[in-house]
Amino acid sequence: MREIVLDTETTGFDPESGDRIVEIGAIELIRHVPTQNVFHEYIDPERSMPQEAFEVHGLGDDFLRGKPKFAQIGQKFLDFVGDAKLVIHNAAFDMKFLNAELRWMGLPTLPYDQALDTLEIARRKFPGSPASLDALCRRFGIDNSSRTLHGALLDSEILAEVYLELIGGRQPDFGLSTVSSTSNSSDPAGAWAPSARPTPLKPRVTEDEKEAHSAFVAKLGDNAMWQA
Repeated sequence: MREIVLDTETTGFDPESGDRIVEIGAIELIRHVPTQNVFHEYIDPERSMPQEAFEVHGLGDDFLRGKPKFAQIGQKFLDFVGDAKLVIHNAAFDMKFLNAELRWMGLPTLPYDQALDTLEIARRKFPGSPASLDALCRRFGIDNSSRTLHGALLDSEILAEVYLELIGGRQPDFGLSTVSSTSNSSDPAGAWAPSARPTPLKPRVTEDEKEAHSAFVAKLGDNAMWQA
């Protein structure tokens, strides 16, 4: 199973009012394990940066000038994402911006059901408690001390750790391997999987133990689950 943990930084809150994406950071998970495959781009928004947005992420006009425009990286981004599930904190915000940018380019937009919103998961799991990324880091004991400003790639790395805790802890499917993958793979070739023993182990239950167990179950009545 391939998932993409994703975050964006923008010039504001509303793409329909002229706000643009200025950074995309995304990391790949295969069977809930991070790989070395990442997507990270700073983007020239082709407009000035409002002071309020600059104070959030620290990406100013001088830094972004000369960076690629979204039109230059949009297809590359879609190729990286493919049909993987997108893990996003407050997914409605990022999907709104991504689809606006893709639509302006004439590229296919991303279905909203492709996104998994960790903010919604956190609110369902911990009703009434703070569900910001920083609050979840405190809850799960995740070090976010380097997060002095918002940054799309750093936030994606932190969100990947938070996401694994939200769904039951690290490696919830007990996948014990660390895998790497290219952006076009949907299932890593050669991923570790247990093989069957060539010779089955001998039963360790004795005949006396089997008889004692049968006698015990018989006393439980016909409706006992072990009678099925």
